[in-house]
This record gives sequence, C-alpha cells and structure tokens, in this order.
Amino acid sequence: METNLVLNRTNYKNGTNGTLSYNGEFLCFTIELPWLNNAPGRSCIPVGTYRLLLRFSLKHKTHLLLEGVQDRQLILVHPANNALKELRGCIAPVMKLTGHGKGERSVEAFKKLMQLVLNLSDEGPVFLTIK
Repeated sequence: METNLVLNRTNYKNGTNGTLSYNGEFLCFTIELPWLNNAPGRSCIPVGTYRLLLRFSLKHKTHLLLEGVQDRQLILVHPANNALKELRGCIAPVMKLTGHGKGERSVEAFKKLMQLVLNLSDEGPVFLTIK
C-alpha cells in the first residue's frame, strides 16, 4: 500500500512556504527557495509526486531524499530555518512560519515528519505530492 503526504505551497519573491499534511491532517509547515524555473541549487522544485526515500549523509545524518525530480539531483528534506541561507533546492519542515522562506523550530518539525515517514514506510512506499 502506498501512502501520500501532501504539500500545498505558495511562492513568493524571496521564498516558498507550504503546509504539509497527511490524510488531511496538518503535520507542519515547510520552507523552500523561490521558484526560479527549476534552476538547480537556486529554485524550489516543480509540482509533482515524488517518492520519499531514507538517506544518510555525514552532514544531515538520517534524512529524506525525493526521487525522480526532473533535471535535479539530491533534493533532500532536512532541517533549516532560512531557505536563502541554508537550502540549495531542498525542503525544510518548520513548526512556525516567520516570513517568506523562513521559519522556526525546524528540528522539531523534522523529527515529527521523520517519525511519521518511518512508521508509514513499514507499510509500503511513501510519496510526497507537491501542489
């Protein structure tokens, strides 16, 4: 059985803010870079549905990777509170939005998201639909 998380986004000049939900229930907010025509390292990613995979790196430890993003590689979900300063095309969960592409309590939101994805992955693939 596959599972979908849904990310509804709003793009602004200086960043992209979103609301992440599962089964219609609010999970957390997200921040990303602004839309710049999918430019690698400078833009948020296109709308679509992407499989979430567990990944490990020394920099981010255990985090999530979005599989199959057109013309992009290593699109991650990891903690960050300021998209312009801390993200290179990735998505950061936050508990509170403080501006366009800015938020607070990202580590808390990330832990909440990771726990959900780990639980859901026991049942089958987990996907993220971005709108």
